[in-house]
Amino acid sequence: MTELDPLTMTIGLLGGLALFLYGMEKMTDGLKAAAGRQMNTLLAKLTGNPVLGAITGAIVTAVIQSSSVTTVLVVGFVSAGLMTLVQSVGVIFGANVGTTVTAQIVAFNTTALAYPLIAIGFLMGSVWKQGVARHYGAMSMGLGLIFYGMAVMGAAMSPLRTHEGFAHLLQSLQNPVLGMLAGAAFTALVQSSSATIGLTVVMATQGLLSLPAGIAILFGAKIGTGITAILAAIGKPPDAKRAAAVHVLFNVLGALIWLPFIAQLAGLAELVSPVAAHLQGVDRLAEEVPRQIANAATMWATANTLIFLPFAALFAKMASKIIPDRPVEQRVIIRPRYLDDALIRMPSMALERARMELGHMGELTDEMLAKVKSAFETGNLSELSRHYDQVVVLREAVLTYLQHVGRGELSDVEADEHARLVAATGDIENLGAAISRELAPLARTLKEADITPSQETAELLKHLFKRIQESAHAALRALVERDERAAQTVVANREAILELTAELHRQQAARLIQDDPDRLLKHRVQIEILDKLRRIYSVAEDMALSVLPRSVLVGELSI
Repeated sequence: MTELDPLTMTIGLLGGLALFLYGMEKMTDGLKAAAGRQMNTLLAKLTGNPVLGAITGAIVTAVIQSSSVTTVLVVGFVSAGLMTLVQSVGVIFGANVGTTVTAQIVAFNTTALAYPLIAIGFLMGSVWKQGVARHYGAMSMGLGLIFYGMAVMGAAMSPLRTHEGFAHLLQSLQNPVLGMLAGAAFTALVQSSSATIGLTVVMATQGLLSLPAGIAILFGAKIGTGITAILAAIGKPPDAKRAAAVHVLFNVLGALIWLPFIAQLAGLAELVSPVAAHLQGVDRLAEEVPRQIANAATMWATANTLIFLPFAALFAKMASKIIPDRPVEQRVIIRPRYLDDALIRMPSMALERARMELGHMGELTDEMLAKVKSAFETGNLSELSRHYDQVVVLREAVLTYLQHVGRGELSDVEADEHARLVAATGDIENLGAAISRELAPLARTLKEADITPSQETAELLKHLFKRIQESAHAALRALVERDERAAQTVVANREAILELTAELHRQQAARLIQDDPDRLLKHRVQIEILDKLRRIYSVAEDMALSVLPRSVLVGELSI
């Protein structure tokens, strides 16, 4: 029996595992940074039904190599009302298929590629400090570190091939329940099913593990990810907890259903995997089993998705039963709807969430404009004041979020978008202030002074306010969605607003010569209302001009 050096083996195994996990993180970060925005858009557009959602979830997760990120995106869409919980179930099912790409990658005997990939990744990161090439460099280096980490783990474990005691220990893993427990425990410990699968493949490459034992450990690894999902959902909104519940239900039920059929799954995996007939014994196991485990993982996740997909609505209902809505006392006036701290390390996605939160601020500001007429009729400013306070709270939340995003590495495009979003938060807050703090208080003045505009003045003010309301709405859309047509609509309203303003000024000048003891007070209040309306349009126009390209601005301003 070979004499073992436990300390050297442990150091090698842990060091290789650390390299593997760091490589996974670096590769995932590179992929998320390079493809994050496209994946976000793909998820938002292609989840109309559970089947399409499952396919989309599998593709997105296969690309960004992180089912947790896919789940975070899904939770955000559900919270925003862009996706139903049933649709999100399909995406989560698909994400579990996408994660098996990791097993397929690590199953290749790729030790020879480790050094070239690390070198290429380092070179790309050194030469291209900005842009997408830098992210692909990180991906390349991460992949190289994964392969190198596996080689280090394999070298550390190679003495165990001839150790009888370890062989007896592995024999116990032939019991599926023990294999599942071992996989679940290790995954819960390292918080990564990819690490468990990687270590399983490494053991298989050394001829230390049979296919049935590898499948049992795989089942346990997927159950172990449920613990990770539960921990990640602590303190999150109910939708995040429900997504975690769906993830846990999928993997636990999938493992339990297939537990009696491990032998059949192993047979299918052997059927579709390459055969090394020229080898014998341990060498043959080392050659065949890694690919068989990877194929079994993909077949198992795909089969579970096909089995469970017709019951997506039932999974959503079960998750809602497990995590019911509970009425809670409202302690804050508003909470951000889209901001997610889990995405801060992925600038493209985080900036998109900040832009969506600007849309939330815009909705509140639109509501303020819609309630101005009611405020002037009743003199009650409480609703307008409450909405403005909400806009201020959201502005602070968005600025804090963007501050954290800005501390990361941003590409030139991301840096420009970051600066635009920071400026936009101030613009929207300025518009809210113009409505709530400048225009609205005049409603109380009118009420207290018992001033009623003439029918002619009221009609002109009505037309002017309608134009300004349209302009403000278009300006908010232009700012949030980078909609140049909406911005041009705002600028195009300038002439009509100037004409209405001039007509109102002429009308007020004519009324000054009438024999009315309150004419000066009426004149002062109505001129102030006019000035505040023009102030709102001025803020809206500034917002629109910030969106228009210089070439368009030159044309507009020269008219």
